[in-house]
Formats: sequence, structure tokens, C-alpha cells
Amino acid sequence: MWDYTDKVMDLFYNPKNQGELEDSTEPGIKIAVGEVGSIACGDALRLHLKVEETTEKILEARYQTFGCTSAIASSEALVDLIQGSTLDEALKVTNKEIADYLGGLPQAKMHCSVMGQEALEAAIYNYRGIAPEVHEDDDEGALVCTCFGISDTKIKRVIRENNLTTAEEVTNYVKAGGGCGSCLATIDDIIESVRQESAAPSGNSLKKNTASQQAEKPLTPVQKIALIQKVLDEEVRPVLIADGGDVELYDVDGDSVKVLLQGACGSCSSSTATLKIAIESRLRDRVSKDLVVEAVEPSLL
Repeated sequence: MWDYTDKVMDLFYNPKNQGELEDSTEPGIKIAVGEVGSIACGDALRLHLKVEETTEKILEARYQTFGCTSAIASSEALVDLIQGSTLDEALKVTNKEIADYLGGLPQAKMHCSVMGQEALEAAIYNYRGIAPEVHEDDDEGALVCTCFGISDTKIKRVIRENNLTTAEEVTNYVKAGGGCGSCLATIDDIIESVRQESAAPSGNSLKKNTASQQAEKPLTPVQKIALIQKVLDEEVRPVLIADGGDVELYDVDGDSVKVLLQGACGSCSSSTATLKIAIESRLRDRVSKDLVVEAVEPSLL
């Protein structure tokens, strides 16, 4: 029997947030749903959020899960952590916080907390109508674990985010290697490649991280503006233009970046999400973690 904490057992035996939220007819209220996992793999979670559109506050959350004690307890913990918060605040919740809220989870059950975090992100991105980029196209990597359909990209992400060092830990977090076990040697190779990448990036890794490495060095105001413009032109604008929008750099004052949203982005109800997710998060990653992006109203120009 698993060594569960009293908190895990209490939430398992006394769940308060199971169920679903039906589409609301209330004005200014929207229901968002995020789903991860599959019944075929033994775990599935569907998360429902009731969101106040003007404030993006989560008024209520419910979940439906197919899984074990840890899956139910992790889902309950997730709802407790996010109810009453804004969507931006909820996005900061990590799988580690879910596990900590429960007083810890057995290592072999950590994938349940990861599933909760991913369902939350899926629900929020579905609400905002933005494709989730934070997971680096998990499904587009080479398939490593055929039993559970896990790609090398997802394995690398989880290794980096949780500082994993063994194939057993990877299995605990994403189940890869937990079926027939034929991919365990490949997972070991991936762990080693991530370790080498982190210790001494070279080749493609060096090229990939050039902008972020530049950001770690002190930048002059001119260098900062040039790097911001480069990231906008090469990484942000192509995505926005594909959706009928665009962005123009208006001003940079210290860590304050002012931009002008154009086209579909200027009139879109999700313009705040575009600013924070598509633009600010990218600039913070590539240039400086202290940057704050604001939109300039065309009427004020």
C-alpha cells in the first residue's frame, strides 16, 4: 500500500469539488475546460473553470478524473489552490506546489500532480483562445515511450523543470518507461543529453539559446532595444500575423516596454493574454525577466 499523507487520504475520502460546470447563461461569465491524459493510459483529468470575464477571476472550479487516490487528491488540491485567483495567478501554480499542498506524494505518483498542472494550463489557454506554447510542442518530438505515447520533447521538459536525474524519476513524473520498459535506456540517454546541454551548451543548443545568453549579460539601452526588436520581429510577429494581428514596438523606458497592437490583436477580447503570454513572457525569456509589456492606446498617439 502507498504511504499517503493524512491530507491525501482526507481529500480522497471527502472530495468536495468533483463534477462539471455547464455553460453559463450569466452575462460576463465563461466556462473553460481543459483535458489531459487518457483512460487507455490509466489516468485522465478534465478541469472546468468558471471565469469572470472582466477580471479573469476563477469563481469556481470542478474536475472529473479517472485515476487513483493520488489523482483525486491532486485534483482536489489544484481546485483549492486556484479558486478565487486570477488566471495569471493560477498559471503560476506548479506541480510541486500541488504535491506540497498534499504534504507530499509517493515518488511513483508524482505524475498525478503534473497532470493537474497541465489540465489547468490547457483550460486557461482554451479560455484565451491561444495555443499552449509553454510545453514546447510536446507532441511534435520523436516518440520514445510507445506504451504511453510520450515524446522526447516532453521528457526533456519534465527533466529540466523538476531536475530529474534517473529514468525511474522520469517514469514517476510522466509514466514513460512504466509499461514494457524497452525505452528506459533511451530515457537514460536523454537525461545525459540534458545534463550535457546544461553543463556546456554547444552546436544547436548554443544557437537556440543565444538570445537568452545575451540577456544574462549587462545590456546597454541600445542593445536592449535592439534585442527586443529582434525577438519581436523573428519570434512574435510571425505568430500574430498568422492570426491576422501584428505588433509594433513603440517605446522602451528601462524595463517598461510599450507596444502597439495592430490588426486583429488590437480589437481582440484576448488582447491582454496576447500581451502577457505571446509577448511579455517571450521577451522575459529572451531579454530580461524584469520586463513589463504594456499596450499603447491608438487614441493616445
